[in-house]
Amino acid sequence: MVTRRPAREPRWHWPLLSASLLVLLGGLCLNGYAKPATGAVSAVPGAEPSAAPSAGSGVAPDASPGAPDAPRPDPVHRVAADGSMTSRGMPALTIALTFDGGPDPVWTPRILEVLDRHHAQATFFQLGSMVNRYPELSKRIIASGSEVGVRSFTNADLTAVGSLRRSVELTLAGNAIVAATGRRPVLLRPSDPSDPSDRPDPPAPAEATGYLTVLADRDTGDDQQPGAAAIIAAARPAAGEGAVVSMHDAGGDRSQTVAALDQLIPQLQAAGYRFVTVSAALGLAGSPVASAGERWRGYGLRLAQRAGGGLADLFLVFTVLMVIAGILRLLAQMGGSWIHERRSRRHRRGPFPVLGRVSVIVPAYNEAANIAAAVRSIAGSHYPDLEVIVVDDGSADATADLVDQLGLPQVRVVRQPNAGKPAALNNGLRHATGDILVFVDGDTVLEADTVSRLVAPLRDHRVGAVSGYAKVVNRAGLLGRWQHLEYVVGFNLDRRMLDAIGCMPTIPGAIGAFRRAALHDTGGVSAQTLAEDTDLTMSIIRAGWQVVYEPAAVAWTEAPATLRQLWRQRYRWSYGTLQVLWKHRRSMIERGPAGRLGRRCLPYLALFQVLLPLAAPVVDVYGVYGLLSQPFGTIALAWAGFTVIQLLTTAYTLWLDREPYGPLWAAPLQQILYRQLNYLVVVQALVMALLGARLRWQRMHRTGAAAAYAQAAPA
Repeated sequence: MVTRRPAREPRWHWPLLSASLLVLLGGLCLNGYAKPATGAVSAVPGAEPSAAPSAGSGVAPDASPGAPDAPRPDPVHRVAADGSMTSRGMPALTIALTFDGGPDPVWTPRILEVLDRHHAQATFFQLGSMVNRYPELSKRIIASGSEVGVRSFTNADLTAVGSLRRSVELTLAGNAIVAATGRRPVLLRPSDPSDPSDRPDPPAPAEATGYLTVLADRDTGDDQQPGAAAIIAAARPAAGEGAVVSMHDAGGDRSQTVAALDQLIPQLQAAGYRFVTVSAALGLAGSPVASAGERWRGYGLRLAQRAGGGLADLFLVFTVLMVIAGILRLLAQMGGSWIHERRSRRHRRGPFPVLGRVSVIVPAYNEAANIAAAVRSIAGSHYPDLEVIVVDDGSADATADLVDQLGLPQVRVVRQPNAGKPAALNNGLRHATGDILVFVDGDTVLEADTVSRLVAPLRDHRVGAVSGYAKVVNRAGLLGRWQHLEYVVGFNLDRRMLDAIGCMPTIPGAIGAFRRAALHDTGGVSAQTLAEDTDLTMSIIRAGWQVVYEPAAVAWTEAPATLRQLWRQRYRWSYGTLQVLWKHRRSMIERGPAGRLGRRCLPYLALFQVLLPLAAPVVDVYGVYGLLSQPFGTIALAWAGFTVIQLLTTAYTLWLDREPYGPLWAAPLQQILYRQLNYLVVVQALVMALLGARLRWQRMHRTGAAAAYAQAAPA
């Protein structure tokens, strides 16, 4: 993915990303808000009935038909704008059957069939969230001659919630019903009459102004499943009196309700009763036709709720797949590291070989803070035949002068105008006399046996390059510990695993050894990408050479000391990775070592260094949604499980590298800021790549941490 056109780094995508994530979170939260109702779909026929109703439930199984009841207030109320309230009751010999909690895909159609069979109508007080799920049922209710009123949006008790929640519930439920039926509801049931706490009848809320609030004269208690006979007995009004009768068409097994209706309606019709809607009983016009604007608002709400539900399902599946991918990656890393460690121990036996002259090339640009310590550590290596070539890439500080002042006989300084790191490395190659080249960054300090250990695998003539192990020297502070753990757990485990399967893609610029013949086959170090180390390594593999990892060859390098510097470094890495993946894409269809690289390593890098980081913001949004919608105990348990796995993995890797366990405490905190920074740089890099813009080299400011380490380290 070679870029040609310079451009300013874009910023417009950050507001776009933020707005998109907020929209996603809003959709998920709407789904979570509606879920208590939408999740309460009734059980299928044959479900085990619940316990018999308790005392005070309103069910009177022993009541005889026509038995007189205590006087009740009129069940239908209207609240005027001035707060005054008027009440009305049902006319004689008039029954207004009402059903709460639907629509339900199982029981609402069966109840409608019974009503149609007996030429009866009823009033259905529906949940807006359920209407959005099954709008065709609400439309069918209207078409049958019955009517639809508002219960709430989420099955909330409107008499028990605050005014803001009541307003939201009424607005959303009304919009849902308008979208489904084309009519604006005028009837409201603010609470479930089967709830004993609702007696005596509660007053209508102030937000219900303009609605007719419909309570109930007869509560059948059918939600408690007392049996069809008990439901019939509880539904019968006193002889000749009218009544509003409360039943349910959702929320559980309603087979008893259906059976009771099929007996109750013809019995009372034979006694002269008529079964009509509440509006018809009171001589009202019913629900008016909604305006186009009201319908479109309802359609928007329905779309948002369905989209939220779809997003929740999609994110759940995606999160599970990410967890599975992460577990498989972890298992592969652990297994690969175990195999690699056994191989490495076997190869380390015996004295280190002397393979002729080794030329160490140090590209340096403004490295005055660490260059003297770096060169001294290289010159002090135990390898017997060593030359050091420092290529000063047009430094504006005293980098070259500091090296000259060391007066080391095997060290040479080559000066050139500033041309970039690849050009400096290639210039060093032209001046080198050895057939084995070691590349070392100017901020990197080597241990005395690093070069000997690093070049030892090159005794195998099939090996073209060897990666050393770059360790973070500046580990103080939280940022330093995070990077230290990332180098140990992420980079080190990955290199061990990829080496075990024969396709390690990156020899870090900080420490790596190369056979001159392998570099000749690749044409030297390419400047086509910003990840010149990964580009060079992949080119060597595609040329037919083996690349191996030697973790015992340790180099201490300075990591970014500030978040800004870390951003700039990871931004360059991410952009360079995208370039390299694009440049070497043809290896996917090649044979031999190149095909192994293309079909094993490139998909791995694309998945775990590009695709999953790009998806990580969505996962974080889903995590926030989980905090808002799931029980805290569930979230805490999931987080604790993830943390335990992370800590065990980190501890194993620290043990593998003989590192102290002290930084372990910082590992869980990586999820708070460090992970977000790492995936945001991938987003930025992808936007730059898609725009075809050239990213400038992002040089890191050096603090001299490597020099301080070399000075403090024992000789």
